[in-house]
Amino acid sequence: MQVNGKIFYFCINIKKNDMRIVEINEFTQETLEVIRYLISLLTSEPIHFSETEFNELLSSDNSHLFFLLENDNVAGMLTVGLYKSPTGSKAWIEDVVVETAYRGKGYGRMLTQHAIDFAKSKHTDLILLTSNSSRIAANKLYQTIGFERKETNMYRMRIDFKK
Repeated sequence: MQVNGKIFYFCINIKKNDMRIVEINEFTQETLEVIRYLISLLTSEPIHFSETEFNELLSSDNSHLFFLLENDNVAGMLTVGLYKSPTGSKAWIEDVVVETAYRGKGYGRMLTQHAIDFAKSKHTDLILLTSNSSRIAANKLYQTIGFERKETNMYRMRIDFKK
């Protein structure tokens, strides 16, 4: 695959139409750079995704990182996190991002549908995701796929272990 003129190689394990969705399961510095670039498109908050964090993600049985490729170019990515709780098995869809040049082509839908199919294959009871209200197209997409908006208070707490 190519991003900004660089070529990257990954293990391909799923094909859909003329697009390929691959689960990233090996560390390379180039892959890390692609992820960092895509994260920069997703949020304006400074996120430093380190080599250590990438290797931890790869070694986790509960974290699954997928790239969407078009003609060996990275078009987007997402992560599916799986976990069990007393109220059932759950999947979280996280960090859904489509590279700017590929937006408006249905690739977000393709990635999200892949995540849903993946979660179903793992027998999850509930699939969850959050989306910033300013991401109008993404929010419409999730509703057309079948996600229901839940009235809830979402809280977060950042913990900085690097201090």
